[in-house]
Amino acid sequence: MTDTIIDRPADAVAAEPFVRPDVRAFLAYLNSVPGPKMHERTPGEARAVFHAMKDIADPPVGVLATIKDLSIPVEGGSIAARLFDPRETRAPGPVVVFFHGGGFVIGNIDTHASFTAEMARQLDLPVVSVDYRLAPEAKWPAAPDDCEAAARWVASNPAELGRIATALVLSGDSAGGTLTITTAIALRNHPADVPVIVQAPIYPAADMMKEYPSFNDFADGFLLTRDGMMWFGEHYAPQADHVKASPMSGSLAGLPPAVIVTASLDPIRDQGRAYAAALIQAGVPVTFREARGNIHGFVTLRQAVPSSATDVAGYLAAVKSAVAEAEAQRSAQPKS
Repeated sequence: MTDTIIDRPADAVAAEPFVRPDVRAFLAYLNSVPGPKMHERTPGEARAVFHAMKDIADPPVGVLATIKDLSIPVEGGSIAARLFDPRETRAPGPVVVFFHGGGFVIGNIDTHASFTAEMARQLDLPVVSVDYRLAPEAKWPAAPDDCEAAARWVASNPAELGRIATALVLSGDSAGGTLTITTAIALRNHPADVPVIVQAPIYPAADMMKEYPSFNDFADGFLLTRDGMMWFGEHYAPQADHVKASPMSGSLAGLPPAVIVTASLDPIRDQGRAYAAALIQAGVPVTFREARGNIHGFVTLRQAVPSSATDVAGYLAAVKSAVAEAEAQRSAQPKS
C-alpha cells in the first residue's frame, strides 16, 4: 500500500453500499428510462432535459416576499441573476451568493430556483442566484471569472440589490460547489468590499488532478456517471492543475469557515471529503456532513427522493449556525 489518500490497502474489500429505499426506487426508474443518456446528447438537448426534469424532481418554488431578476456586469457584457428573499425589506446583513450545479454545461437559475427559495426561507437571508456563462459556448475560466465578478458586485452593494450586504456567504452545488471554493479563494487573495464569512459548497469537485476511489466505486448507475463527468470535462476544457479548476492545487490557508456536505453514493464524494480534510489541516474551521445512502444532486431531488429534504434541512441548519457564529465573532472584534 502507499501513503496517498487515493489508494486503499491491497486486501480491502468494497462492501455493498447502503442505498436508501427512496433513492433505490428513483435510480431504478431513472436507469430504466429509454433513450440517449446525457453524455450522448448535445449540450442544448441536455439542458432542455435537465430543465424539464425540475418540476418532476423538486417541489414548486413556493411563495416568497421578494423574487427579483437582476443583471450583473461582467467582462464583455452581463449575466443574469435572481434575488430570493422571504422579506420585502430588511436591515443590512449577510447575503448568500449561490452558484448552480450542472457540470459547467447545464443548469441555470430556474433549475435550482426551488432550492434557492428554500435556502432563503430556512436561513432567513437574501439569496442571489447567479447565471454564469456555460460551456462549451464559454469555456473555462469564464465560469469562475463570472462568479468572482458576481460576488464582488453583490459586495459592492449596488442600488439594484438594495444596499443590504454587510458580508457574503458563498454556496453552490456540484460545479457550483467548485465555483464556491474558487470564488472564496479569489476574494481571500483580493478582498471584496465586504468579507466572505462562510463558504458552503455542496458535493464539490475540488481536485481534478487525482482519481479518488469513489470515482470508480460509483462510476455508473448512481445518476452522475463517469461518462457524464468526462462529457462535462470535454466541453468545459479546464486547465486541470490551475487553482480556478482544482482549488486544492493552491493554498487553503486563511479561507473562511466552511460547511461542506457530500453524498455517500457520489463519484466525486471523495473530493469533498479530501477538501474538508485539507481545510482542517490548513487551520480553517469546518463543519462536515455526508448524506449517507444518497446520491449526487440530492438538493434538487427533494420531490423525487423525499428523504433528501432532511439532508437539505441539516445542511441549511449547519450553514445558519456557521453564519451566526461568524457574525458573533465579527461583532466582538474591536472597532477600528
